[in-house]
Amino acid sequence: MTRLRLSFVNPLVLSLALAGGSALAAQTTQTNNQSTAPIPVQPDGVNKAPAITEKPDPTKRRLSDKERFQQQKDLKGELHGSYKTWVDQDVRWIITDEELSAFKHLSNDEERDQFIENFWLRRNPNPDSPDNEYREEHYARIAYANEHFAAGKAGWRTDRGHIYIAYGKADSIDSHPSGGNYERPMEEGGGSTSTYPFEVWHYRYLEGIGDNIDIEFVDTCMCGDYHMTIDRSEKDALKYVPGAGETMAEQNGQAKKADRFNGGGLEQLGAGPGQSNNQTKQFDRLDRAAKLMAPPVIKFKDLESFMVSSKILTGPPFLFDVRTDYVKVTNDTVLVPLTLQIHNKDVTFNTKEGVSMGTVNILGRVSNLNHRAIQTFEDTVAVQVPSELLPRTLNNVSVYWKSLPLRPGLYKIDIVIKDVNNPDHVGRWQRSINVPKFDDDRLGHSSLILADVMERVPSKDIGAGNFVIGNTRLRPRVPTGPAVPIVFHRNQNLNFWMQVYNLGIGDNKQNGATIEYQIEDLATNKNILDSKELTSKLSPNADQVTLEKSMPLASLQPGKYMVTIKINDGVTKQETAESAPFTVD
Repeated sequence: MTRLRLSFVNPLVLSLALAGGSALAAQTTQTNNQSTAPIPVQPDGVNKAPAITEKPDPTKRRLSDKERFQQQKDLKGELHGSYKTWVDQDVRWIITDEELSAFKHLSNDEERDQFIENFWLRRNPNPDSPDNEYREEHYARIAYANEHFAAGKAGWRTDRGHIYIAYGKADSIDSHPSGGNYERPMEEGGGSTSTYPFEVWHYRYLEGIGDNIDIEFVDTCMCGDYHMTIDRSEKDALKYVPGAGETMAEQNGQAKKADRFNGGGLEQLGAGPGQSNNQTKQFDRLDRAAKLMAPPVIKFKDLESFMVSSKILTGPPFLFDVRTDYVKVTNDTVLVPLTLQIHNKDVTFNTKEGVSMGTVNILGRVSNLNHRAIQTFEDTVAVQVPSELLPRTLNNVSVYWKSLPLRPGLYKIDIVIKDVNNPDHVGRWQRSINVPKFDDDRLGHSSLILADVMERVPSKDIGAGNFVIGNTRLRPRVPTGPAVPIVFHRNQNLNFWMQVYNLGIGDNKQNGATIEYQIEDLATNKNILDSKELTSKLSPNADQVTLEKSMPLASLQPGKYMVTIKINDGVTKQETAESAPFTVD
């Protein structure tokens, strides 16, 4: 838990080395032994060494780009079976170019399985949930697309299937399955015409694309294969018929239908009230179409560049605090809650119509020792208060929580935050963490978490949501620097939480550990709390117990204290303990 001075960098292009390494072998240089036979004498009396022409060794020559690519391809092997199906079909519309390149460079099925697991974990909106909602929704969308959009090919391969899989159900659909008579809106030139079958899908908002997105699909072959178009005139079945389906301007003699095909541009809508606007928005339509057809990207792309440099800040440093904890889920998975604390006084607030708003964008990434990105998360913290209360809230803090499921081992965590109302106000936090392994034969425990909120959650919220571990909502307090105790106020409760793992089970099928709780006044070295309880009273038949205690601090004098939990397992004869300092003011 560290409060660091942060660094500002210029944006760089980041290449995610998600997996694998170069498959090319290093070139080696060898020295050839030459013959020592006598040099023949030439007729003119001058001894000359004959020219020696050696055939080049094909193993030593420099490979061309084509040969090097083929060598790499042969070494890595072709994708096969279910892995090829996964890439070519399952995730075709959502996998990024960087991820696809990384996946194709993996050398064995074990690496591919790990990549696929991390691919879905990265997109899971609730990593602490045993179910991956994103993955389940994704495959449900594929099934829906295959059922509803097939047209001589699988539904997922069609444009409508692509958009549905990538963005889900539209908020509204204007469907014309038979085409026929169509009254053009004025922005398309007005007038009446006849159309091919077409649909317009409307999305109120799409992340990374914008508000009020209309996507038009046209079935010009009349075969059920609707394709996405950015030319609204493409649905006009009478567009090439002279004298038919004229716009209002063409009907009034203000324009000729032939003019539609002489001006160039993306659309052939003809003259009308919205003609100039249509021309100026052509690049916007191209840009929007490109974004729609591309796989989803990281929201805060500008923050991604800050993860690969350590140059000095050019703006004011944005300080924030981070706390990491560890909670066992299974033998192979550990929950790593990250708690970010941002001081409101460090956030820039904009006031409008009596409301002050501060917004902070957060981008985080977890990498393994091979610099491969394991998980990425991104979110926004918004603080909104009435403007007259803003001065009083500047001394408060805002807390953000992200729970990461990780396997035991060493990782690097990078977190970058940006003050939206002050773009030069950027902060960065970087740390290596060692996720512990909880061996089955060793008494162990989670982090000891001191929290200002600890409460039960409804059964429907168990294991899901912010600050939720199991059936408890737990909001950790975050220290403001290294070796700085957590601060509580006397009008608060001290809540502490910890889990104990691998308790021994005796012949009577019950555990038999003693839990001792101590709170020591560090000024006097005296215990103000010293109590014990038996795990057999908490959960007698379990090898894991959760310890949750809460005590009011009103009776404590301001000062520094230490809370300690000791576990003595009477069955396995093992002991363990954990302590955490705190301050009362």
